[in-house]
Amino acid sequence: MAGHHHHHHIDPSAGDAKVFWAVVVNLGLTVAQVIGGLLSGSLALIADAIHNLSDALSLVIAFFARKVARRPANEKMTYGYGRAEIVAALVNYTTLILIGLYLVYEAMLRFLEPTAVEGWLVVVIAGVALVIDAVTALLTFSLSKHSVNMRAAFLHNVADALGSIAVIGAGTLILLYDWRLVDPIVTLLIAGYILWQSFTEIGAVIRILMLGSPPEMDTQQVLAEIADVEGVAGVHHLHFWQMQEHENAVDAHLVIASGQWRNADAVKEAVRAKLRDKFAITHATLETECSLHACPDPRSIGHHEDNVPQRRIAHDH
Repeated sequence: MAGHHHHHHIDPSAGDAKVFWAVVVNLGLTVAQVIGGLLSGSLALIADAIHNLSDALSLVIAFFARKVARRPANEKMTYGYGRAEIVAALVNYTTLILIGLYLVYEAMLRFLEPTAVEGWLVVVIAGVALVIDAVTALLTFSLSKHSVNMRAAFLHNVADALGSIAVIGAGTLILLYDWRLVDPIVTLLIAGYILWQSFTEIGAVIRILMLGSPPEMDTQQVLAEIADVEGVAGVHHLHFWQMQEHENAVDAHLVIASGQWRNADAVKEAVRAKLRDKFAITHATLETECSLHACPDPRSIGHHEDNVPQRRIAHDH
């Protein structure tokens, strides 16, 4: 994407109280739903309780990941702990996918063996659950705009709120028409939403962990902008990655034009400033090379496998 890139930042410690209360409320709701499910004979309520428990666990993971991510870099973690939130998001999305698959399984069993359910109790408990899910989602919504970790937790709550709506609808139809098949039908719709949302979001998380270049970054444009800096004769061995969700990094080899070597430091700083101001790249490691001694046959992006030291293997003769 061309042009400037802007990121909005929040106080790293902001929202901890919101997350804490969201956890407390979700754990209380889980207990109530399990009791209600056992009393009413509703597997839908118990399944919703399991989903809700996953919400609480996802919030616990998100809460501690936020705290870990604020730790400073040290000798063993020289990049710091910013990716703790990325790992937490991966755990949460993976959990959501497993829950979605479990709901599909439960729905198929309901099609095969519809069971009698106390509709009124299901509606009451699911109604209370919906209110609590909505409150929890509101608590985490503002934080979800700035963190992939909190976005995963927020989507957990949205999915559970939809599950509560489905359970209310199913309980109402069972009360009015004794239509038991509505429960697995709605459950499949909710499971489909959960799986679609999870698979859509998990790609960005995996991309960061796989050291993929930032999705909004136009690599060819960055190469062109660097080459356009006065004193740069070429650029190669370019690597982009995201150190964490809102912190982009780059390393590259700059070939300094003939006669400009004495200005190499100034050229490097000019490139660094352009990367920062135009592409929001805050961490740039730039190696300079004289045009007479540049890397032979360099690649613009990445590096030659030949440059990777190979371990010597001893052979018995």
